[in-house]
Amino acid sequence: MDGTATDRFDTGRFEASRDRLASLAYRLLGSAADAEDAVQDAYLRWQAADRRRIEVPEAWLTKVVTNLCLDRLRSARVRRERSVGTWLPEPLLDGDPMLGPADTFERRESVSLAVLTLMERLSPVERAVYLLRETFSYGHAEIAGILGISESASQQHLHRARSRIAATRSRGGEVDRAAALRIVEEFFTAAASGRTERLVELLTDDAAAISDAAGLTGTMLRYYTPRRVAAAARAGFGSPAAKQRFADGAIIVHSAPVNGGPAILFAVGDKVIGTLTFDLVHGKIALVRGIADPARLVRLNEGWRRYEPGPPVLGR
Repeated sequence: MDGTATDRFDTGRFEASRDRLASLAYRLLGSAADAEDAVQDAYLRWQAADRRRIEVPEAWLTKVVTNLCLDRLRSARVRRERSVGTWLPEPLLDGDPMLGPADTFERRESVSLAVLTLMERLSPVERAVYLLRETFSYGHAEIAGILGISESASQQHLHRARSRIAATRSRGGEVDRAAALRIVEEFFTAAASGRTERLVELLTDDAAAISDAAGLTGTMLRYYTPRRVAAAARAGFGSPAAKQRFADGAIIVHSAPVNGGPAILFAVGDKVIGTLTFDLVHGKIALVRGIADPARLVRLNEGWRRYEPGPPVLGR
């Protein structure tokens, strides 16, 4: 095989792993843009490496991507940007290859916005051990080799990560997708029609809402208690100006699954300008996230242009 053919073959081997690597990087970083950068950096290292000496390309690439992500998570700039409580993960439409396989509860859960947010409370190494073991089924010996730690340290990191993640799993559990979408659609229509009492009925007793304020303020807007969440929703979507924009089609409202959970999407033309995502507990809404920062919606919009949504929520 000549040099050109070898390069094509080796590029093909990398491309065969690209989706898996991107899925790992997204889970580690919570950002599609950062995940794409990590995978591209891994590709450059793959091209520069003596590939004849790489016995198991998949393992080599996994190690490179994992450690590129950990380097980013440890950087002082990223720690400032992502300090706990001031960051939300980037939402992706279900079916995006970056979400990876959804054949087990653990894999579905690992890309939920609830778990991606909770990952911020883990150390970078705890995060990597948890994902490599629980989602990608690596053994502790393999994880130790990837991260440069001992097997016993890998087991300890996994135990700590599991303990923290378990709190979210036990509270939420799996929710029927169709039922969840119906609940969030009712939440939105109740907000748009100003039905405060119905909004409160749809919320858990400790419900909360958080918004990125479209990336304009650098801080999060937060609302606690069902009454305050309901009031914020009614003010945002039940005002005369908002109702008019919905009625005349300036903004089209759709429901769609995002990161395995129910969401409301607001679209102008073929572009999503904002999302509401929801965490449900026992058939009620426990958390509402408002994400409208354009930088967090780039990849979602790429998927939206290929997506075939059902009828708009308010037109049903």
